[in-house]
Amino acid sequence: MSLPASVRDDASAIETHLERLFDGMTGPATRLSDAMRYATMNGGKRLRGCLVLAAARLANDGDLPDGAMNVASSVECLHAYSLIHDDLPAMDDSDTRRGKPSCHIAFDEATAILAGDALQTVAFDLLAMPATHADGMVRAALVLALAGAAGLDGMAGGQMLDLEAESRVMSLDEVRRMQAMKTGALIQYAAAAGGIHAGAEADLQTALELYARDLGLAFQIADDLLDYDGDAALLGKPAGQDADRGKASFVALMGLEPARQAAAQLIDGAEAALAPWGTAADPLCFIARFAIERRS
Repeated sequence: MSLPASVRDDASAIETHLERLFDGMTGPATRLSDAMRYATMNGGKRLRGCLVLAAARLANDGDLPDGAMNVASSVECLHAYSLIHDDLPAMDDSDTRRGKPSCHIAFDEATAILAGDALQTVAFDLLAMPATHADGMVRAALVLALAGAAGLDGMAGGQMLDLEAESRVMSLDEVRRMQAMKTGALIQYAAAAGGIHAGAEADLQTALELYARDLGLAFQIADDLLDYDGDAALLGKPAGQDADRGKASFVALMGLEPARQAAAQLIDGAEAALAPWGTAADPLCFIARFAIERRS
């Protein structure tokens, strides 16, 4: 399955916006900015950024609000930081990412850590800029929501639980919670942020969050399926790493076919949350379906 042209166009526009962001970086620490650019501009699908834009359009009668591209770029920078740190020897110890050397291999471990740190600050800087939204309360709401998705109760906490999963047996409910934090929180933020930025009505904002909650879990199940039987050449990284490290996964706990069925049911639920908005929600539904049918 391929994404529709409108979503691919959004991904391309986010790429261009990020390129301009890195082109505008100044200062003497050019090795650091080079590492930041390398880790961010390395062929990602920009699904999280596209979620921001699709949700913002849905909340704004089909038009993209001014400043929404900053929000989309912010979540991509935050995601890039997480991948840099995830690949480090102290974490998943992965030498490749998207078919290229991981940041700590292309540069060095210390530079990679700093690049991740700096990309995290860039994400919040973008949200706090007056150009992102004229209303400071909206900017503050975006910053607060991203902090929650990225911190102790979100991505960072989920990564800690993931590391602990290497040394003890986790139940299916524990794996669900871990992945809702590690992977799902940032995906849920992306859709919610589009609604926050565009001033979505309460019913739509709730629907976006329900949609993204189910999408986030389905996305991780799809990742587990790819780790189990994916093509390393398409993945751009070795397959089977989680199994080799003894990590609990949906496939290990549920079985291959039940995991596939669970992912499909979650996407059905995600699409159902947006059903009242009809075809206007199609881009979000296309992203959701692609999330479980992708091969990388």
